[in-house]
Amino acid sequence: MNSTSGKLPPAMRLPEFPPLSIIKNRLVPGQWDVLAFLLVITFFVYLAEAAHGLIQPLARLEATPISLDPWALVGYSARTGLRMLIAMACSLIFTFTYATLAAKSRRAEMVLVPLLDILQSVPILSFSILIVFFLSLTPGRVAGAEMASVFLIFTSQAWNMAFSFYQSLRSIPDDLQEVSRSFHLTPWMKFWRLEVPFAMPPLIWNMMMSMSGGWFFVVVSEAITVGNTTVTLPGVGSYIALAIEQRNVGAIGYAIAAMFVVILIYDQLLFRPLIASADWFRLEQESGALTPSRSWALTMMRRSRIINVFGRLFAAILNFGRSSARAVTTVSRPRRRRAVQSNSRLADVLWYSFIAVVGFCALVKTGTFILTGVAAGEVGHVVVLGLITLLRVVVLIAIASVIWVPIGVAIGLRPRVARIAQPIAQFLAAFPAILFFPVVVSAIVLLRLNPNIWLSPLMILGTQWYILFNVIVGASALPAELRYVGQNLRVGGWLWWKRIGLPAVFPYYLTGAITASGGSWNASIAAEVAVWGHEKLTATGLGSYIAAATDGGDFQRVALGTVMMSLFVVLINRFFWRPLYTRAERKFRLT
Repeated sequence: MNSTSGKLPPAMRLPEFPPLSIIKNRLVPGQWDVLAFLLVITFFVYLAEAAHGLIQPLARLEATPISLDPWALVGYSARTGLRMLIAMACSLIFTFTYATLAAKSRRAEMVLVPLLDILQSVPILSFSILIVFFLSLTPGRVAGAEMASVFLIFTSQAWNMAFSFYQSLRSIPDDLQEVSRSFHLTPWMKFWRLEVPFAMPPLIWNMMMSMSGGWFFVVVSEAITVGNTTVTLPGVGSYIALAIEQRNVGAIGYAIAAMFVVILIYDQLLFRPLIASADWFRLEQESGALTPSRSWALTMMRRSRIINVFGRLFAAILNFGRSSARAVTTVSRPRRRRAVQSNSRLADVLWYSFIAVVGFCALVKTGTFILTGVAAGEVGHVVVLGLITLLRVVVLIAIASVIWVPIGVAIGLRPRVARIAQPIAQFLAAFPAILFFPVVVSAIVLLRLNPNIWLSPLMILGTQWYILFNVIVGASALPAELRYVGQNLRVGGWLWWKRIGLPAVFPYYLTGAITASGGSWNASIAAEVAVWGHEKLTATGLGSYIAAATDGGDFQRVALGTVMMSLFVVLINRFFWRPLYTRAERKFRLT
């Protein structure tokens, strides 16, 4: 029978081997494997070296002061870049937990969203009170100072990312929610298969802005001052601070070049691959998508077997709980809903009462602490200073919106332009305000200008890009069908902006405007006090008040200024931004 069929018996068959080309590809490492191996080994070697330095005493930092030698910037840039990477990882963990809880729990949302507004408005100098905690964790060691520096960078990154993720979770289309229920996804699977992919495109752009925000406050985060104690960590921020103090323009130029190189490395190895891979998570697919067509780093990650090991490990974590997914019967749902409804009102009363008691206790405690060192009449003066800073913020946000909304829409609708504009905007957003002090201070002194007016643009210097980046994301998410309908109906000019352009980007614009507004309050500390050598210019406002109190170690006045700034931001968000946000969520949501 075997002879008639032309097949040999199994015992007489020769073993089948794959072609030599396949064996070579499996066993011989390719060029991408070699490149990935070098990058991974270099990163872990430097990480081990940095970890070894954490156990060194703080006295060693004083023994090796900051040098303005350009070659020293190589090590300083690596240290600053590592701090920002760690802070970015912490910000992502915070975003995935905090924003998810705020978006899914009505009671938690009542506390977490206003608290996020407060945290966003708290100046980075006001967190100096918590620096003592980190320094006390490892007394006399560098590790405490490094944790404090990472924490300060974290405070300039996390709030923007959390608010973007929260906005995305609130705007997931109903049909996608229904699909997740049809597939009986567990909460874990739904989070990683639906919610994170849907929120990924705007989150990536806001991650870039958060990284730039870390650069904006890098000087404060690396030169830690608590009372009469100052700890200067090696980094680009400390280098810039010393160059400003010594009025060394050449050193400032070297620092700008070092910042450009580090930002370029982050762009090529982190953000460019993320933007390229974000095309996987877009709801619509069409030719000429926003993402760049090529990313050599993404190609390396896809083809390298070393990185694929980490990819398979991450995929296993994502698939955790797949087998435990079980359908919830439709019969049991009404019973559970009735039980929840019967206890909902009582739970709301208890929850609101708890929030009121905690808020009242915090208010009494804070007021008692402030009034121990501040006269009651000074509170009214601080309110006036807050109104002055508020006027600056309103004017600057309005000007930035008029400028960047049209530009952002134009860039978002043109993918090739977006690929060019993205690294440029990211680099410009990373410029700390202190780098402009030589030009600004010299111009104001030479031309005898009013510091109360001409120092104000420094407030919006780093925060205006939140508006631009979010508008670009909104314009790129505009469905192609909606654009084609506008073209077919020959909708143009102001009518196009009124019916298509502005409604499409309005929710994204609000996310950027809220973040830019809160960031401008934070930046007022750096903008209302400009120092260049022995020249010091001060603008009247709440930011300069907090800066002066911080320099003097007056924690009562620091607390008063911080509470007043937070109060202004919360009231503005509650009575202006939130109604607009709710209206945009209801009226302009694409479902």
